[in-house]
Order: sequence, then C-alpha cells, then structure tokens
Amino acid sequence: MNFLSVKKKIIAQAAEAKIFLINNKIVKSRISKGYRLPFLDKKLRKQRTRKEAKLLQKAASLIPVPRILAVNETQSTIELEYVKGKKLSESLDTLPIEKALNICKLIGTQMATLHDAGIIHGDLTTSNMIFAKEQLYIFDFGLGFESYKTEDRAVDLHLIKEAFEARHFARATAYLRAMIEGYKKSGKARETLRRLANVEKRGRYKQQF
Repeated sequence: MNFLSVKKKIIAQAAEAKIFLINNKIVKSRISKGYRLPFLDKKLRKQRTRKEAKLLQKAASLIPVPRILAVNETQSTIELEYVKGKKLSESLDTLPIEKALNICKLIGTQMATLHDAGIIHGDLTTSNMIFAKEQLYIFDFGLGFESYKTEDRAVDLHLIKEAFEARHFARATAYLRAMIEGYKKSGKARETLRRLANVEKRGRYKQQF
C-alpha cells in the first residue's frame, strides 16, 4: 500500500505518530519532526519503525497483539490488524466489578509474560489495551524496548498503577491488587515488586520539592 497516495482518516495522535484507519486496517505513521535535520529525522523514524515491528513480532508469539500486516521502513509506517472493541480506558469501569478484576488480573499475567521474555512496553496504560472476543490485546509498543533489568520492569508496573489511579480512581486499589496477583506468575515477580516500592518512594520524594 502506498500510504502517501490513499485517503485516510486519523483516529489518534501521539507525540511520535499518527494512527489511521484505512480499509479496515490500522496504519501507524511516524511523524516527521521539523526541528531535526532531514537526514537524521528519516534515519530515526526508520530505526524506530523497525524496532517497534520487531518488538511486536516477538510479543505476538507470547500474548494477543494486533497482527502486523506490512512494514514500510521508507515511509515509516506499520500496517496492523484492526481489533474491534473499546479501549479499556473507556470500558473497564462500565463492566461488572468481577469481570473488571479478572481483566486486571489478565493484564498482570500478560505483563509477566512479556517481562519474562525481556519485553518492556514503555507506555502501559489502559488506553493501549482492548478487551475483545474474551481476549486482552495490548498495543502501541512505540516506546518499548528489550531489557531484563529489574528497574525497567518496575517502571512498567508503575505506569499501569498510575493509569489506574488517574483514569479509574474509584476502583484503582482493587484493580492494582488484581493486576499484581496476575503478575505473580512472573519468575521475577518478587524482586520486581520490591523495586516497584522503591520507584514509588522516589516519586513521592520528588513531589515534595
């Protein structure tokens, strides 16, 4: 598909990319940055497109993620399967509490699977998750990377904790407890959860100044 020549409808935009729905497919296009030298901008967008595609392919062998249909490094685009469903940020609180807690536990289980395989998502929020066909899909690995460091896993957990508190305040404590229960399937859950406590302490310390 020549992304530049087709009609497209933007459905989301972030700092790094625009998301389009084209012919019932999702196309993620990395944005050119005018403040960068043109050759450097092109190189960075190409590298980051390749990196995200590689991470998605690895994740796809472990958990449900949108299937990659095509990658065009020259145009800095990734074409993905369109997963129909509402983002969890919009739907989680409308579900019966028991179902919502089961989904949060599943979030923890899938995070554990990713982390044990050395995948750090980098932007774990309920806005990057869809529950459809009784499966939890995690998407947008644009800020992701590979790492086996305890600190990186803990920061990933901290991000979803913050998402619960910011977007799902009334149920945040219950959601977090269920997510951690699921995360305990990780072989390194104990050390990661200990580090999470330290990450949170650092955050509270910074807020005092």
